[in-house]
Amino acid sequence: MPDWLRDSPQWLWWIGAALAFGIVEMTTLDLLFLMLALGALVAAIVAGTGLGLIWQVLLFAVASGLFVFALRPVVLKHLKLEGRGGPMGIEGHIGQTATVLEPVSDRDGLVKLRGESWTARSELEGQTFGAGDLVTVVRIDGATAVVTEATPEDKPFDLEPPPA
Repeated sequence: MPDWLRDSPQWLWWIGAALAFGIVEMTTLDLLFLMLALGALVAAIVAGTGLGLIWQVLLFAVASGLFVFALRPVVLKHLKLEGRGGPMGIEGHIGQTATVLEPVSDRDGLVKLRGESWTARSELEGQTFGAGDLVTVVRIDGATAVVTEATPEDKPFDLEPPPA
């Protein structure tokens, strides 16, 4: 072992490793390097107690493994809210009710979906919807909502009936 490494406090090297892992974590955001940084902090504590390098490396490996396989899945579950709330992004639009702004056919149209205007087309060939009709989003193709007729349970209760 070189003199400069032997003469410097080993716990300081582990803190440096933890910082390096933390910086890498900021670029990946998958929590793997955060768990390694926590393992390096455990090794820094062990080094501060005066245990040898072999014990430091061994406890770094054990602690990092425990953090990766026991703590990381729990943290990811809470961060990603798995099993809570509804789907997000494009998947969140599927099954939503939209209001037709411009007539929708199997080729083109415009609907208001969650407060935004979306290009739309009907799911079935020959199916058309007039302005003001309520439709249900079946899928999203690129930036186009593919819609079908809204079922009664999809229609909101607060709409006034159309004038006779």
